[in-house]
Amino acid sequence: MKRTLSLWLGLVAIAAMPVLAQAPAAGPMGKLHGHVINPTGAPQTSGSVTVVLITRAASGPGLSAETKNQAVLPVDSNGEFSADVPVGSYNLVFRQPDTPPDKQVDHIDNVHVNAGQTTEQDIDMSRQAFIDLLPADQKQKLEELRKHNSEALKVNEVIKRLNSDLKIVAQDIKDADGATTSATAELGASATKQAIDAKATEIKTAKYTEVEDMMTKDSAAKPDASILFARLGQAQLGLKKFDAAEASFKKALEIESTSKKPSGEVQALSDSGLGEAYAREGKVPEATAAFDDAAKANPPQAAFYLKNETVIFFQQGNAAAQEAAADKAIAADPNNALLYYLKGQALVGNATIDPKTQKIVLPPGCAEAYQKYLDLAPTGPYAADAKGILDQAGQKINSSYKAGKKS
Repeated sequence: MKRTLSLWLGLVAIAAMPVLAQAPAAGPMGKLHGHVINPTGAPQTSGSVTVVLITRAASGPGLSAETKNQAVLPVDSNGEFSADVPVGSYNLVFRQPDTPPDKQVDHIDNVHVNAGQTTEQDIDMSRQAFIDLLPADQKQKLEELRKHNSEALKVNEVIKRLNSDLKIVAQDIKDADGATTSATAELGASATKQAIDAKATEIKTAKYTEVEDMMTKDSAAKPDASILFARLGQAQLGLKKFDAAEASFKKALEIESTSKKPSGEVQALSDSGLGEAYAREGKVPEATAAFDDAAKANPPQAAFYLKNETVIFFQQGNAAAQEAAADKAIAADPNNALLYYLKGQALVGNATIDPKTQKIVLPPGCAEAYQKYLDLAPTGPYAADAKGILDQAGQKINSSYKAGKKS
């Protein structure tokens, strides 16, 4: 809009009709309303419209009408002006804030206002008759601005569509995350776990496929938008297309690396997605590094990404990576009970049996992890499991347990 106004402020003002004293309102009234449109076709957001009452029409060739200034109406930020005025015929004169009182930028003549009615009359400076009166250099600038504005409108339409698609995608991903809950609600409490799992997989596949289709199309339309590739990677990850997901997440990170205003959220989303893809493929060092990068890119959400890393290694059955991830996640969020349970689960596989007592001997840190879980979540979903393991190890459960300092 600033470019538009810079042209428009330079428009040549032409001599105006005389401005006389304002006439008092009398008799029946009507409403006058309109828009001021600048030469590029956009609303004009400054200036004023002088409403000039024609008191007597021209009585012959070469003779001027007699007029009186009725009101000066400000043009608002939407380019609109309006007022209640006495019934009659008017000339409308538009001036910019810096237009001299004896000059005008544009005018519309013979606007009739009737009693009790609203008369709509725009002052449209994009009309050809107005453009024809502009000097040659302003006509050239106007043409350049119109071309620029046309291209900008096309870009804006694309962005508007992409933003709409991203809202749909965000909901689809949320629905995919809640697929098990939706499947249970749809099939009922009597459904078997096998049936619920199958239904949940069906829901996830449908949602992620829709996301993949939309983001494939949208990322081709705007290949410099990192979030589109990040969302595409999420869909491919959900569909277990790990190689494709890696490529999409790397593309998002590549775009972010050259951005003037990089987004920590998009970088972290891409890094964590990349970490999951690597973990699912057994690339542990690469996965660990990617999750660490996610935590660094978006520090407020570091605990979230490190918890996900721990859960994913648990799902993959990699106890060593799970323990290491749990330690990092606990350091970021020491009050998350689940992390202590997952750490205990990572360590319990190294338990041995005491040949004399036949009790299990837990490795260092394992009992402490289960105790801390029970301290934070004494009735949590894994409480019975943690208590059972501690009982088998002959460990007394202390609900007021406080973890000691790390060595």
